[in-house]
Amino acid sequence: MTRSQALVAIHIAAVLFGLTGIFGELIQADATVITAGRAGFAVAALWLFGRSAGPSVFRAVRGRNIAVLITAGAMLAIHWVTFFIAVKVGGVALATLGFASFPAFITLGEHFVLKERASREEWLILAMVTGGLLLVTPSFDFANQATIGLAWAVASGFSFALFTLINRKVAGQVPAQHIACWENFVVLVVTLPFAGTGLMHLDALNWLWVALLGVFCTALSHYLLVASMMVLNARSAGIVIALEPVYAIVFAAILFAQYPSVRALIGGAIMIAAIVWSGLRKADDTQAVKPGKATRRAKSTASERPCA
Repeated sequence: MTRSQALVAIHIAAVLFGLTGIFGELIQADATVITAGRAGFAVAALWLFGRSAGPSVFRAVRGRNIAVLITAGAMLAIHWVTFFIAVKVGGVALATLGFASFPAFITLGEHFVLKERASREEWLILAMVTGGLLLVTPSFDFANQATIGLAWAVASGFSFALFTLINRKVAGQVPAQHIACWENFVVLVVTLPFAGTGLMHLDALNWLWVALLGVFCTALSHYLLVASMMVLNARSAGIVIALEPVYAIVFAAILFAQYPSVRALIGGAIMIAAIVWSGLRKADDTQAVKPGKATRRAKSTASERPCA
């Protein structure tokens, strides 16, 4: 893959990630059903790709990594369910902006859970996300449905931050597509008991939306991200992926006439700037790694990207 092809691939991935909330709005089912269906189609697509690309997904993971992947998969299930609830309650734009709070929770997790010392830049990123989130909040009254939707979205960002921190235990040890396949399989197992009846009542159109969500917005987008990061540096990739909320807001405005307020747009711009800055800092960390480990670190970064 050339650099030009990699840039096209990662922009397509960002667009597909941005479409996640759109499908969440289109699918006439509850969040657990959407999550289970998405995971099922993603597992099938990733497993088929994994069979043609290298060693078996199930033979590539051993020992202690399995427990980590199960824990991460359970957290991914919570992340997706809360995100789709946010979409149903507050709309695509608000759900996406609320989810964008995840860098703040990652910084807090690194500091208080992993006991890593946070730099002044990381605390400033935390302040930017917090300030942006306050501007995005439509009302501080939980009688307001939009505020409830935003709260679910922030819960989605929090669970994604935990998912990211857990994923670091296996990043670089297992191929990214195998990590994705295992974790989607766990999501399917966790949610299927609650979604079985709902899945049986989906009509043909809703099954089509679920299939597109699972195959294109999950499996294909992840593959394009990983493939492009084999060519692009983490800095370039991070900036493009940070456009995901922008695409989501534009699609929501065009398709559903969901227009965030000027105040929310300003808050969203601040949060997206924080995401970009956070990505640039990680890119600098990647470049500081020894050359022999750079490619492996790029793959691990790809496995930790937002999974909205």
